[in-house]
Amino acid sequence: MNILEMLQGQMNPQVLQQIAQQVGVNDPKQVEVASNGLMSTLVAALSKNATSQSGLNALVSALDRDHDGSILNDLSGFITGAMQPSNTSASNGGGILGHVLGNLQPNVIDMVGRISGLDKTKVGQMATMLAPILLGFLGKQRQQGGVNVGGIGDLLKKSVVTTNQPQMSLINKFLDRNGDGSVIDDIARMGMDAFMKK
Repeated sequence: MNILEMLQGQMNPQVLQQIAQQVGVNDPKQVEVASNGLMSTLVAALSKNATSQSGLNALVSALDRDHDGSILNDLSGFITGAMQPSNTSASNGGGILGHVLGNLQPNVIDMVGRISGLDKTKVGQMATMLAPILLGFLGKQRQQGGVNVGGIGDLLKKSVVTTNQPQMSLINKFLDRNGDGSVIDDIARMGMDAFMKK
């Protein structure tokens, strides 16, 4: 199972259109590219964090505590703000990004902005929307699929390994080098098409 492919199924044209409206973007293609770039980077960062047992345990305890997947029951409502989970931590995108990306967050926003052509502020708004969706998805796999602690780590690792290689290998390089600017240039040069659904 590839998390990114399954998430792309959730991020259908209607959902992408709603995200575009919320952040004030007219071109849904840019939103799709930014969404794929952000999700790919977040999955890669989570996978990297989960390579240590302490990192994996911290992720799974956060999933068990705050992310049961119910956010996916009304994705449109969450994006538009009409529905807010009763557990506020489930929708705290800024907090999630801080934990997952740490001081790399501005570099990630910059990288995705350059790939998609979107303003960094808009990419930042998108990131705070998408981070809770990703953790909600992982939480749902754990709750409903009975995925154990090690299984969450395997799920993340498999998704990184099986995803369109050139982009993901560069994203991993970017994370390994703590947001190296030259790697951002390499990713930006790949252009938008590399992050479109095939």
